[in-house]
Amino acid sequence: MNVDANIAGSTVGLGDQNAKLLSRGFEGLAPFLQRSRELRQALVRLGKIGDKATNRAARKLHHQLKHAEPSVTMIGQVKAGKTSLVNAMVGQPDLLPADVNPWTSVVTALHLNPNTAPEDDRASFSFFDMEEWGRLLDRGGRIGELAARAGAEDELEKVREQVVEMREKSRKRLGDKFELLLGQQHDYNHVDGDLIERYVCLGDDFEDDFETSQAQGRFADITKSAELFLHRGALPMPLCIRDTPGVNDTFMIREQITIRAIRESRICVVVLAAHQALSSVDLALIRMIANVKSREVLIVVNRIDELSDPKSQIPEIRDSIRQTLKDHDGPVDAQIIFTSAYCGNAALMGMPEHVEDKARDALTAWAKSEDILPKGEMTDDELMWELSGLPRIYAALSERISEGMGQELLDRVAKSAMNLANGISAAQQVVSRRENDAELPPLQLEQLEGALRKLENKAMETMVGAFDAAIVDFDKRLERSHRSFLERATGSLLQHLDSHGEDEVWEYDPSGLRILMRTAYQVFGRNAQGTTKKVLTQTAEDYAALYHRLFEVSDEDFGIEAPTPPRIPAPVLLGQTIALDLKGSWWSRWWHRRRGYSSFATEFAEMIKAETDPIVDALRGAHANAIRDDAVQVLKDFLMEQRGILTRIASEAQAEPDGIGTLLDENSAAAKRAQLKQTMATLTGFAA
Repeated sequence: MNVDANIAGSTVGLGDQNAKLLSRGFEGLAPFLQRSRELRQALVRLGKIGDKATNRAARKLHHQLKHAEPSVTMIGQVKAGKTSLVNAMVGQPDLLPADVNPWTSVVTALHLNPNTAPEDDRASFSFFDMEEWGRLLDRGGRIGELAARAGAEDELEKVREQVVEMREKSRKRLGDKFELLLGQQHDYNHVDGDLIERYVCLGDDFEDDFETSQAQGRFADITKSAELFLHRGALPMPLCIRDTPGVNDTFMIREQITIRAIRESRICVVVLAAHQALSSVDLALIRMIANVKSREVLIVVNRIDELSDPKSQIPEIRDSIRQTLKDHDGPVDAQIIFTSAYCGNAALMGMPEHVEDKARDALTAWAKSEDILPKGEMTDDELMWELSGLPRIYAALSERISEGMGQELLDRVAKSAMNLANGISAAQQVVSRRENDAELPPLQLEQLEGALRKLENKAMETMVGAFDAAIVDFDKRLERSHRSFLERATGSLLQHLDSHGEDEVWEYDPSGLRILMRTAYQVFGRNAQGTTKKVLTQTAEDYAALYHRLFEVSDEDFGIEAPTPPRIPAPVLLGQTIALDLKGSWWSRWWHRRRGYSSFATEFAEMIKAETDPIVDALRGAHANAIRDDAVQVLKDFLMEQRGILTRIASEAQAEPDGIGTLLDENSAAAKRAQLKQTMATLTGFAA
């Protein structure tokens, strides 16, 4: 069934029925959202109790909570109906073009927000920069690099011809502005199908029709990413869904883009087609998700409406997927959900009759056998929506958001809020003490700046030094893994030549290298998080001691909350295709061009080293440095937060008795203390 041909004829606004459908499945977010509201209320109270600077800090934390936007990346097989599924997930069946040219390499991020108004919808499109485009033209992208290393001149020439053809089409569409557009961004204060198609959807023969080329697909060759900002009042909180291109494009640009998109999201949804499920052909997909935690992967099997007997076929498909994941080191515990984007879009369009009775009855029988239909009466639209599997996707996303990003956000904000509250409490003690005892000697506040600088320098030096040591250790582990793999692979090659000669093609599985490097990365990640936690905890203790020493804070329960170390992103880069993954004609031709054992061993080692060096370099360089930068930024933010609080306390302590009221008005002192005590009790429950 083709949803675009049969039912998606016009853009339909989100009416009450669609809003009702979209809300199904998000019930799992309710506990998180309730805690978020409670924490935001505590922040409002905190802002009213403190001074202007405290109020600004509390408002900033409040904004982080209210506008938190979990991100979900969609990847999948070609023709699995991924984009149609995304359209159903956002409640607009014809929003994104479902059929795009294989050259299109656009990641489309749909930012869905219940806190905006429909008239605030907007779009932003970014183009490849000159370096990225030049890499494609000069070397044919990753495929060109692989072909050149493997000596596959025939394939390399084909790639070059395709690049030239694509370049000429782009020049014809864009004219003299072609180079000028690279690296630029186009912004619009509206979103519609024509606008999206102009940047995302590239047809097959636009160069023959100048009028068409000025509209549909005009910029698609050079568009790198699309950002669509859409009002969705039916959603309980903001959500970003990233629709990525496939991972098997001609130049492997898509693979690199998809890898980055997965790295930027906490949840990865892999969309498969029911009629092809998952096989060894999809190793590129498996390699990517193999490096992501099972809990952060959802496998969605789409187009189940096309199955003749889903009740018997779906259990077989599920078992087959599990076995394939097990055989190829994939996330065997990942949740599998069966869906039909066609049914979902039919429900959204109010056209359930477009799903044939036979398919509807078969899906209903399957759903009842697995007890996944809600109890009670349903309209035809509601039944179709349940059969589509969309509510089950929403429920799975809700659970992962609550347990993962959501809980981490609550912890982080609560700790910062508690530190603001502790600062107010300390200031109240200082001011109250000096109000009640005029004979107290002045505070030695001239020590504050020196003490702060000493503490900050110590924390930064400890953090940077510990990370330098961790990265050196990581580098050694990667180098050992790399060298060990090359030695084993070359040894296996020579053994094959001794046993079978040069006529029988030898193949070698590179998964061993990926496992070794993943293990090295995991060790580094644990060391990095342990280091970060240790430094942050010690710094918090040092600050608490400073409060006691300089301001004589007497509360035995007084303390400073250490921030939570940032999460370690998955090493998705390890799923990148390398020459050893490309079995078949290329590898066979490379093999048959070699003559002599020495030639085989030397050229193989050189080629594989050239292929894997960039991965190793990226892990110990960009990836390790990004982890260090994130940890250092958390520390810097903590240092800045505490400097601000301590400086404000010092300012209040130096005020004349008559001017103390900026923080603690005499007439409302008791009330504010009571409010602060209540607020701190609330925050303690979050920061525990």
